[in-house]
Amino acid sequence: MIDPVIFSFKLFNLEIVLRWYGVLVMLGAVAGAVWAEREIKRRGENGEVIWDAMIWVLPIGILGARLWYVVNNIFSGSRYFIDNPFTQITLFTWEIAFPTVLAVWEGGLHFFGGLLFGGVVLFFFLKKNGMDVWLFLDALAPATLLGQALARPANFINQELYGQPTQLPWGISIEANHRLAQFADLSQFPVETTRFHPTFAYEMILNILIVLLLWWLSRRYEDELKPGALFSAWLLMAGLSRTFIEFFRPDQARIGDTFVSYTMAVSFGMAVVGAIMLLVRFGKVQLAMAEGWEEEYQVKQVEQKPRPRVRAYAEDVSDMDNGMAVSAPVKRKTVAKTSTKKTAATAPSKGKKAPAAKKPAPKRKVEK
Repeated sequence: MIDPVIFSFKLFNLEIVLRWYGVLVMLGAVAGAVWAEREIKRRGENGEVIWDAMIWVLPIGILGARLWYVVNNIFSGSRYFIDNPFTQITLFTWEIAFPTVLAVWEGGLHFFGGLLFGGVVLFFFLKKNGMDVWLFLDALAPATLLGQALARPANFINQELYGQPTQLPWGISIEANHRLAQFADLSQFPVETTRFHPTFAYEMILNILIVLLLWWLSRRYEDELKPGALFSAWLLMAGLSRTFIEFFRPDQARIGDTFVSYTMAVSFGMAVVGAIMLLVRFGKVQLAMAEGWEEEYQVKQVEQKPRPRVRAYAEDVSDMDNGMAVSAPVKRKTVAKTSTKKTAATAPSKGKKAPAAKKPAPKRKVEK
């Protein structure tokens, strides 16, 4: 198996650890932001805004993903975070009690928590800067699934988020120390012969397929798609795919004695909301709250200030010195309009030469 730790070293008694989990999560976040930037530009808006938003969205999204994971872990019956509220970390020469809930480096993030917290922060960021929320949501929807798909191999490295035992040829082996409690009996589930559903791989494949489908729809029906339609389709497809995955997940907290997990309920709710939004968006269902739903993206027009005269001249001269063919601004002179009609005396007839002008007769000398 792959070691979850890429490398580690000590700096003033502070141990620095670089893990595959963190690297792949950041890779997914950056790849998603790059995708979103291109999609935002294609819709006529300034795509670089997404990097400004990421400064706020990313850390709060990670915090939300951690909190959702902790709550879901407690609902599943685990007492780890209740019995171990603090973990010890070494900072320089001091031992510090750090809240276990915030110890993200120990693993445990939930995608829905990141979506919820990150989405709320993004909404207020866009509103504050006067951006069209629907434009950004349509561009970001496929990007979130792309980022999640790229980060899923970290679950394989950590040997987590696997499913029930299976005899299928693509089942994966899980070491004894990473087993769930129901599969810890090695006499019943031997390490050498027991294989499990790689549910993280199922979700990764479904995410990539949804991204490609949404990308195709955004190009094929570019003129027909209205603001919010792509985001609604994302809610529907992402919700259904995660609902399907939850049937294979034995580690999720169930609602009472049912087979329905909390995550499954949230996923199915996403799909229902997405379906209703699509019906409203294309006029199949009428809702009073959606009467003002915009028909086109509201692109923020940024007023470009004219360059100062002296600065513009200096830049033009600099460009000429660098060998660039730049035409200097030319002042246009106002020319008085003159009549184009010619009189019969001055206008030559077509096909005939104008008569030559007569020379004045020389003056005669008069003898006195």
